[in-house]
Amino acid sequence: MFKYSNNNKRYHTLDYYYKNKFGCKIMKISLNAGFSCPHLSNGGCIYCSKLGSGDFAGNIKDDLVTQFNNVKSIMNKKWPEGKYIAYFQARTNTYAPLNILKEKYETVLNIKDVIGISIATRPDCISDECLDYLEELNKRTYLTIELGLQTIHEQTSKFINRGHDLKCFTDMVSKLRERNINVVVHIINGLPYETKDMMIDTVKYLNNLDIQGIKIHMLHVLEHTKLGEIYKEKPFDIISKDEFVEIVCEQLQYLREEIVIHRLSGDPDAKELIAPTWLLKKFCVLNDIDKYMAKNDIYQGQKIEKN
Repeated sequence: MFKYSNNNKRYHTLDYYYKNKFGCKIMKISLNAGFSCPHLSNGGCIYCSKLGSGDFAGNIKDDLVTQFNNVKSIMNKKWPEGKYIAYFQARTNTYAPLNILKEKYETVLNIKDVIGISIATRPDCISDECLDYLEELNKRTYLTIELGLQTIHEQTSKFINRGHDLKCFTDMVSKLRERNINVVVHIINGLPYETKDMMIDTVKYLNNLDIQGIKIHMLHVLEHTKLGEIYKEKPFDIISKDEFVEIVCEQLQYLREEIVIHRLSGDPDAKELIAPTWLLKKFCVLNDIDKYMAKNDIYQGQKIEKN
């Protein structure tokens, strides 16, 4: 059995990490704090949904406490002894004046059984003033900053209109780690015109940075997005489920064992999804990853050269 897993997984699972760190079941509750994104004035990322990657976050019409408690009431029935992490998911969750950020974050930290917060944001949208506050916050609670990168390849980054370069991302990782703040990175497999080797190179690059976790997504081609328009006008190749499974299993072998795998698939909105439709069977994808790793005797970190 892989040493960072408490089941049959051959990679460092988030459930294992939480249970070993906190000694109980930890659940993340996704919230929509009503933030915007600084990149929208430039058209935004071409793949981003109208809800800013917060399709399954709380209802923006509800306040944060109501959003949180609506989900907690359901989860508490199954895991009454569990604790919670409030996940600021939708759009760019450091894009506001500091007093607004403090109000939002501190509100959820005061909710019973919340042991930490996770903040999804962009590497070009954390001010020095915000960094100082996050450093102080990190001393009071379990804090994670989730940074969107998607790819290390500048040509792809420009095509998807990401709006920042690789240096910006790498510099922000360094600034966060100087303050001992945990960093989780989001990447996307299957971006238009990227090869398997390019996707693996993204992971190899990240493995050499001081990151604590990673989320690996498959590209969602969605209605009401620029990417959806491009795909309908001139369809580009989309990798199959089998190709995705093979690529993910290869990527995992180039990640240090201690890097926590927060996600290996996505949850597209079925009503908005154009392609690939196999994403709608998330658990089949995860099971296929487990089977492929077992069949080929693959483990996380297996291809990293040992000193």
